[in-house]
Amino acid sequence: MAGAHAKHHDYHIIDPSPWPFLGSVGALVMAFGAIAWMKAAQGASFPLFGVDLAAANFWIFLVGLLIVLYTMFAWWGDTIREGQEGHHTRVVSLHLRYGMIMFIASELMFFVAWFWAFFDASLYPGEAAQVSRAEFTGGVWPPEGIEVLDPFHLPLYNTIILLLSGTTVTWAHHALLEDDRKGLITGLTLTVVLGVLFSFVQAYEYMHAPFAFRDSIYGATFFMSTGFHGFHVIIGTIFLAVCLFRALAGHFTPQQHFGFEAAAWYWHFVDVVWLFLFTFIYVWASAGATIAH
Repeated sequence: MAGAHAKHHDYHIIDPSPWPFLGSVGALVMAFGAIAWMKAAQGASFPLFGVDLAAANFWIFLVGLLIVLYTMFAWWGDTIREGQEGHHTRVVSLHLRYGMIMFIASELMFFVAWFWAFFDASLYPGEAAQVSRAEFTGGVWPPEGIEVLDPFHLPLYNTIILLLSGTTVTWAHHALLEDDRKGLITGLTLTVVLGVLFSFVQAYEYMHAPFAFRDSIYGATFFMSTGFHGFHVIIGTIFLAVCLFRALAGHFTPQQHFGFEAAAWYWHFVDVVWLFLFTFIYVWASAGATIAH
């Protein structure tokens, strides 16, 4: 009887799971909450089925967010358990890698959008559209009256931090491949610390920036691109912190460690995007501009 149920393939047929449905419900509730929140900020109402959701906008958003976070925690917990039980065969692991590559590619498209907006505004500051940008930029880039950040101060400091973190996560990866648990934990710890340090430095930079988001197209493109990257650094730091806790719990082997490998890929992606941000938005865009000290 046992032989009749033996698995003779490399695929993993998972049990029915509630997480896709629950995650969708959480995302829908969170979207309604976010829309209601924005409506309330405008002093407008958001009626739905006879109820004004704008009055409870934050709580609706929070409930949706908690549902999504719980779904992520539980779903990834199931995936980790399946890997520990040996269900991540060669074929399953390959498909997990394909999924991570597609996810990173989709994230890259977000940054392409921000870079597109930045280069459109910076390369053609006087080009007429529906409303002439010359009204806002003076026909030059950076716009007239804008003092920019010194790219070789805090931005350079953060560049060094991220490059060092890329080195430490690679060290951790090689230590894992050589079954060096101490090196794995040390490398991951240093990477997480450097990720947190980067976020603190960027927050300090934002608090002392001489321009605001709403001041000009320069501020809008600057904060959207660097802020979106900063959000990815926070997510990547959490990703690596989870890997650190798992490593301390004895997870990962030289043969099975896709969770760590995915986190390392994501972190290197964040590193590369920052190099483009630093080169163009900080260094190139500040050439000839007034530096704020």
